[in-house]
Amino acid sequence: MVTRRKTAPESSNKPKTINLALQGGGSHGAFTWGVLDALLEDGRLQLEAVSATSAGSLNAVVLADGLRKGGIDGARQALADLWRAVADAGRLNPLQPPWLDAFMHGVQQAAHREWSPPHLWATAMLQLFSPYQLNPLNLNPLRQIVQNQVDFAALQQASPIKLFLSATNVETGKIRVFSGADIGLDAVLASACLPTLFQAVEIGGEFFWDGGFMGNPAIFPLIYDSLAADVLIVHVNPILRRGVPRSSAEIANRVNEISFNSSLMREMRAIAFVTALIDRGQLKPEDARRMRIHSIRCDELMAAQAVESKIDTAWPYLTELRDAGRQQAFAWLEQHGAKVGVESSVDIRAEFL
Repeated sequence: MVTRRKTAPESSNKPKTINLALQGGGSHGAFTWGVLDALLEDGRLQLEAVSATSAGSLNAVVLADGLRKGGIDGARQALADLWRAVADAGRLNPLQPPWLDAFMHGVQQAAHREWSPPHLWATAMLQLFSPYQLNPLNLNPLRQIVQNQVDFAALQQASPIKLFLSATNVETGKIRVFSGADIGLDAVLASACLPTLFQAVEIGGEFFWDGGFMGNPAIFPLIYDSLAADVLIVHVNPILRRGVPRSSAEIANRVNEISFNSSLMREMRAIAFVTALIDRGQLKPEDARRMRIHSIRCDELMAAQAVESKIDTAWPYLTELRDAGRQQAFAWLEQHGAKVGVESSVDIRAEFL
């Protein structure tokens, strides 16, 4: 059950419209849950559209369906129910395939112990065998969770916000952005399909992996297909990580972070370039949009998480990330909320270029 924050500001001013861009990162998406919960509770912002990837896509469709069914309180409760379901499914479950139970349990128990036997076993299994060998029935615990949480038929007909979910086409390497009537269970699963854990998701004869490879998240749909010029990016992959990684796990983790941030960095460079052209008078305002970029992130917290923690679904861990997300969101609202609709609260060149 959700509760209201007693210190939430009350204002007669009309909420400011904003778009959200939600990164993917497995269980770290619980940080985004906390951010969304705080934004909904605060009430100063009104959502027009959400572009999301992977865990961000789960948050996005549950957010939208919760708003559809029960407004702000319905959305907050729906997000809480989603992550509780994720935690419940993460426990040892006799209905899940043995390899998945063993792998999830081993990794969760060894999330911060790189050389523990469960971690070494799980890592070796993923290196030696593909999901097609380990999971020939293509069972995915997310399928039932999302199916139970979201009425996709109703959402396609009457979504209160625009949704853009990114996935990566396995064969072409191109990004596919699902929206409108294409928002369905398979689109969410495609957006969250890590190729080392799950078989590629087939949609209309095409095969998809996690959207983070090509858009984490994609910003361009929010530029072309929405009216709001403000975009708030919720990060779960640290951009800044001090020190040079030295162990194999640390190196793999940093490679993963850089790869999953690369598409966002490129889009930020394009936005900075267009903004500079507008400022110099080389582009007319009617020919290009000036976007206002905002960002909620906590690199210090996320850099402290082991890569294995991205599939740690223990409820205390998820709620710890949720609480951190809420704290960061309220801090951002107090410091930068007034800038929405006025100016960017992020120096794109300093932060992304």
